[in-house]
Amino acid sequence: MGAAFKKFCAQFCCCCCCGDDDEDEKRPILSADTLEYFDREAKKRRDQETNLWNEPGDPSHSERDDDRALYNLLQTRAKTRRGSQGYRRLSVDIEAMREVRREVRDKWKMILENLGFMAEAESLLTVSASASYDRMRNAAAARKLLHTLHSETSIFNSKDAPPERYLFILDRLLYLDAAEDFVAKARRFYPPKDDDDDDEDNPAINLPLLLSRVNRDLSGAEEDEDEDGETSGREE
Repeated sequence: MGAAFKKFCAQFCCCCCCGDDDEDEKRPILSADTLEYFDREAKKRRDQETNLWNEPGDPSHSERDDDRALYNLLQTRAKTRRGSQGYRRLSVDIEAMREVRREVRDKWKMILENLGFMAEAESLLTVSASASYDRMRNAAAARKLLHTLHSETSIFNSKDAPPERYLFILDRLLYLDAAEDFVAKARRFYPPKDDDDDDEDNPAINLPLLLSRVNRDLSGAEEDEDEDGETSGREE
């Protein structure tokens, strides 16, 4: 009777009447080290989408000048007292660089959605740090198209070499037989600009918007710190 009752509890109950025989089942499936690893990987993915590193496969973020500049700003801000004037200035500079990169990404997203990739645009534009040139199917053709976009359209905001992350996106579009259509749309929506047009567009960064974003982020971080402090006080 006792054995049968324990078996019944094990199958249909969530109570503690099953005894010590089920202790193994209560142990977490994932260890703390494994969870920490997943947390680190999730943070890397968030950083990729937040900063849009031009060279996603460069963990040092030093191969490209603008990647290195952004990385150095982030490192300097991490060592600066939160809420200080220096911290705010760094945050504005960081947000300005992020905004330039988001503008380029938004152009790509708009064209993809215009091509019919409404649901797939986000996933097509996601390039992680694990992206590998060895896994590309049409690397040479993708690089040729990237050069075409850079030289014959204004889809990129700079005359510097185009970001390598978009090489992987073009490789995906080649596989989907949509790369040529993408380039045609880019030529139509973003024709090349004259030097005078570039000079007019340079101050396109919306400083009030950047400041509002920085202040919002700082306010949110300070509220989190206050809540943590109150919680610690109560625990003490």
